[in-house]
Amino acid sequence: MRVLGIDPRLTRCGLGVVDGSVGRPLRMVAVDVVRTAPDAPLGERLAAVHAGIDRWIEEHAPDVVALERVFSQHNVKTVMGTAQASGIALLVAARRGLPVALHTPSEVKAAVTGSGRADKAQVGAMVARLLRLTEVPRPADSADALALAICHIWRGGATAKIQAALAAQAAGKGRA
Repeated sequence: MRVLGIDPRLTRCGLGVVDGSVGRPLRMVAVDVVRTAPDAPLGERLAAVHAGIDRWIEEHAPDVVALERVFSQHNVKTVMGTAQASGIALLVAARRGLPVALHTPSEVKAAVTGSGRADKAQVGAMVARLLRLTEVPRPADSADALALAICHIWRGGATAKIQAALAAQAAGKGRA
């Protein structure tokens, strides 16, 4: 399975592509961020995020997009920017016919580090270790995007296998 992880932000939208499956080694394909100037008009920033995500989907042909679920923070301005970038990611994936899985920050942290309360440094260190990288991807938004992809491979892949087994079992019962 090839997963495009997206850490949606307006200033730095993290993008990371990981290949892997449950029980198999993971492989980083690519990682980067789409950067926009904080003082640029909102429409231009959203257009840049759109173009960057679209380009990555075209170039890396993921099977699924794993996106950070927007959650409430105290800083409304930050939440709005995250929600806007998230909406762009959902739109681009939908136009490409790609499924999107939403994961909360605590789900991602728990999947990658074993603790839903891990800090950014712990997440980055585990991403580097799991992907056998010589250093932690920088900025942190890029490591977070890879963590989202890893989370989806492990959680989403396992869930998909369980659903397939249940469907096969139900189909077998229907024929008896």
